[in-house]
Amino acid sequence: MARPRPPLDGPADLRWTRAEEPSAQGELFGDGGWQAGSGEYRGLEFLHVRARRIINEVKGAATNLPFRFTINAYRGCSHACLYCYARPTHEYLGLDSGRDFDQRIVVKVNAAERLRAELSPARWAGHHIAMGTNTDPYQRAEGRYRLTRAIIEVLGEAANPFSILTKSSLVLRDLDVLVAARERTDVRVNLSIGTLDSDVWRATEPGTPHPARRLEAVAALNEAGIPCGVLVAPILPGLSDDREQLEAVATACVEAGAVSVSAILLHLRPGVKQHYLETLRASHPAVAASTERLYPRANAPKVDQRRASAIVHAAVRRAGGCSAEPRASEHLTGHEHAAPVPEPTRRSPRPRQLGLDL
Repeated sequence: MARPRPPLDGPADLRWTRAEEPSAQGELFGDGGWQAGSGEYRGLEFLHVRARRIINEVKGAATNLPFRFTINAYRGCSHACLYCYARPTHEYLGLDSGRDFDQRIVVKVNAAERLRAELSPARWAGHHIAMGTNTDPYQRAEGRYRLTRAIIEVLGEAANPFSILTKSSLVLRDLDVLVAARERTDVRVNLSIGTLDSDVWRATEPGTPHPARRLEAVAALNEAGIPCGVLVAPILPGLSDDREQLEAVATACVEAGAVSVSAILLHLRPGVKQHYLETLRASHPAVAASTERLYPRANAPKVDQRRASAIVHAAVRRAGGCSAEPRASEHLTGHEHAAPVPEPTRRSPRPRQLGLDL
């Protein structure tokens, strides 16, 4: 059970020292501060930290994921998706996985600075980097801190390939730097659009832009030359898994110009499952009960996974689009992972970077 949430009148009691404190603890430290949100950010707390490293290597059991290196400039996410698999990571910090995760956002204020240092040719081999693998790089905090934009600029300057997964149309703000990066390296964006149903959207991912705005972003990105696909994810049993709902979202994605469409059924790891079901019981008690029966483990039965994928893929084919089978790892990890991508090569790298892929 998550601990009670302290009031929003002061900084959280983090397990590392915050950026305004003199000493370091754990992996994040430095100079900065804590700020309460105001105006359009009212209700949020921003906890400034300085990261020792910004590029994270995925190791151990997670190496079957379709990426090896990731960047996450934020921890916690104001999108407040009930099912977000990353919620338990806030508990590592002495924060809770409920309201703290939604409203207390850790901001790695030195992200671009660290990235520039870590991309040094002497230290880095030019691997593909995925963003949006933990919390959304275009959540509300990005409108204030612009860390994702700075990261894209650094990756573009270094001609380092990358991909982004987001639920936010804020990505369109950065079309200029995405296009500039695309001229030098491989860039891929994926939008997560699990449903077009406004009621389901409001109930399960209240902090995200409306799905229609995300479809507009898919179209705008592809028109600008940035390949953009869609993950129909997560598909929520009892809420967004009707055939008509799945066919509608799949067809809309193709019409928006998505270069690929994949379908992923809800994944409920321990901790997330309790939060999801507890919240759902208040608004959809029958769905909560059926979901609890369907998920004695983290994944729904394979027959349900196959059914959802088959409906989406058939609708995509009928609409003339390209469907993609998600990897097994995507079924295991839910909704916040980038679509499978090859290890791309650089385009016209600067002379000092020619040897990075060796």
